[in-house]
Amino acid sequence: MKKKNEVLGQDWVKALLAQPLLARLGTADPKTAQPHVTPVWFEWDGECLCISAFITPRKMREALVNPRISVLIDVDSPTRAILLEGLAEIISDPVEVSRRSTSIYARYVGSHEIKREPYKSWVSDPENRIIKLRPSRAYAWRW
Repeated sequence: MKKKNEVLGQDWVKALLAQPLLARLGTADPKTAQPHVTPVWFEWDGECLCISAFITPRKMREALVNPRISVLIDVDSPTRAILLEGLAEIISDPVEVSRRSTSIYARYVGSHEIKREPYKSWVSDPENRIIKLRPSRAYAWRW
């Protein structure tokens, strides 16, 4: 098994993380341990993966109570996948949330579209937060 840095240092892994793909965020209900998986937009900065999320959905409520999360990014042709695991840090500083969420949204819709609704209001919404994952484990596979 490769170590985290060996996995994340592979060229194909870096290329996959640089694409605006849909990721799947996994959280777990702290009372029942029931897994919960939801699609999310993300940005990888070379060390951390950031996800913009509002405070009311289940994924955020669970991450606040149980910060153990997993994030899967994959494509099916050819099949390639990256799984990141670790403890989430929830960023609430409005300046940092605005900066990070603007960057995340621009990856998916373009820098011109984030100046329009609904993205414009999402960036400054007081309920917006950033889920930041500095992975403690990383797995990657392709075939």
